Amino acid sequence: MKSQENSRRQFLVRGLVSVAVLPFAGAMLSATASAAALKPLPATNPQAVALKYVTDAKKGVGVKPGSNCANCSLFQAATKACGIFPGFAVAPAGWCSAWAKKA
Repeated sequence: MKSQENSRRQFLVRGLVSVAVLPFAGAMLSATASAAALKPLPATNPQAVALKYVTDAKKGVGVKPGSNCANCSLFQAATKACGIFPGFAVAPAGWCSAWAKKA
């Protein structure tokens, strides 16, 4: 009977330790994934073409003066990611017709 109690106690302790470690493991994995470099958005990407994306806002047609990816609410400076083009990095000096002023 004693070996059964030890076995159950060991199971419970290991289970509790595992549950306590899960949030930290998830945070470490997401930090590693977000730190991975994104591929630059190709100019031939169909969505980029449809939204008139340019890597230099000064060369874009219909661009509001002073607007670029760096001051867009969809741009994430840490990874250069954009909510419109998932999986790709955009140029901070770039622009597209989905530009929205940062609040």
